[in-house]
Amino acid sequence: MTVALPAAPAARRPNYRLRRFLTEAGSVAIGILLLIWWGLPIYNLIFIAIDPDGRPEFSGNIFPDEPTLAAFEAVLFKGYWYLHDFWRQFGNSCFIGIVTMVLTVAISSLASFALGRMRLSRGWAVSNAALLIYSVPAYFLIIPIYRLMHAYGLMDSLWGVIAADVTFAVPYALLILQWYGRLIPMELDEAARIDGASPGQVYWRVYIPLMAPALAAVGTYALLVAWNEYLYQFLLLSARGNKTVAITLAEFFENDDSPWNLMVAAALIYSLPPIAIFYALRRYMAAGLTMGGVKG
Repeated sequence: MTVALPAAPAARRPNYRLRRFLTEAGSVAIGILLLIWWGLPIYNLIFIAIDPDGRPEFSGNIFPDEPTLAAFEAVLFKGYWYLHDFWRQFGNSCFIGIVTMVLTVAISSLASFALGRMRLSRGWAVSNAALLIYSVPAYFLIIPIYRLMHAYGLMDSLWGVIAADVTFAVPYALLILQWYGRLIPMELDEAARIDGASPGQVYWRVYIPLMAPALAAVGTYALLVAWNEYLYQFLLLSARGNKTVAITLAEFFENDDSPWNLMVAAALIYSLPPIAIFYALRRYMAAGLTMGGVKG
């Protein structure tokens, strides 16, 4: 007795291959469009920086006729235009970014350890209350922060900007560290305490090493917050020696005759440090953000 096998799978195979081909082709097309969309601003910046005239408008050329790196040389070595103190301004930006990163990591890690590992009552209320700062626009918070800096003598001081940046970075960093910390078994802390470790030793020798990926993620986030921030730097800093690159780049727009190639070259140079740090720590950032978002 013979039984006929169904021919449906063979008939459906061409449709499956066609659907798979269309899906892959659509994905490639969308990826190319997104790449062009994201790459156009960067291409435009590079075009203006290497153009001898620094023309911001599109002249029809895909590449400058006579590309030059004179704008980068002027920014780095000649101290031209508003960039006369470029290296000092760049140092101020680095100081604000690095100190903000260190303080954010230190404060948020200590807070997450106390709220998540010390079994404090109503610790969740403290962490949720910290997130309320994001419900108020930054433009409204500048008024109380301005008054606080004036009252404590931090006006026209890099530390005033650092205090503001840390205020905005810590709540999100605390949230990430708390969720990531739930992946670490509490038995490790209890075993360390049985061996005679104090809370400080548990924090430094157990908690910090296991939280390294999340700490790298929140540290990079805090650096980017401080590096891209402009409003509080503009309002809290006024002395020429305290200005940052972000403030200087904004001053170019005050003059209609400003050389765009110098401004764009300075902006490209200014963007290199966070890009380098981001790619150096990207593996830790991915681990910290993905694992920290999973409830243990």
